[in-house]
Amino acid sequence: MYDEAVYNLAEITSTIKASFEDACFACGTSNPLGLKIAIDGVTDGVVSGSFTPQADHQGLLSQLHGGLSATALDEIMVWAGLLTAETLSVTATMQLRYRRPVPNDGAALALTAQVTRHRGKRLEMAGTLSREGTPLVEATGLYLGTTPLSDIL
Repeated sequence: MYDEAVYNLAEITSTIKASFEDACFACGTSNPLGLKIAIDGVTDGVVSGSFTPQADHQGLLSQLHGGLSATALDEIMVWAGLLTAETLSVTATMQLRYRRPVPNDGAALALTAQVTRHRGKRLEMAGTLSREGTPLVEATGLYLGTTPLSDIL
C-alpha cells in the first residue's frame, strides 16, 4: 500500500504517467482534449484526485458529458488499485449511479476511490465524483490486475 514515508506521490505519479508518454486521455497532461486528472493524495486507503472540465467536455445543457464522468471515475479507480493494491488493472465491469447533473462551468470536480475488496488479481472498487462535497456520480466496479506497480517503476 502507498506509504508517504516510502513513496513521494508527485514522483510516483509522474513516473507512471511518463511510462505511458503522459498521453492518457484521462490523466495525461500532453493530450490537448484530455481531462488532465491530477492525483492529489492518498489517505487511509482512499485516493483523491481532481479535474476541471473544459468546454470540449460538454454534453447537453452545459453539463459534463455522462461518458466523461464515467471515464473520470474509471481512471481514479485504476489509480486506487495502483497506489493501494500496487497493481495496474483493467476494467472488467463498472456500474454507475448518476445522482445529480454534473455542471460544466469551469469549476473543479473532486474524485475519490478505494479498493473495497482484493482477492488475487480481482479488485473491487468504489468511487465518487463530487463538487463542493456533494456527490454527483458514484461508481463501483470489478477490475483485473495486470501489472505489478514494481514493474512500472
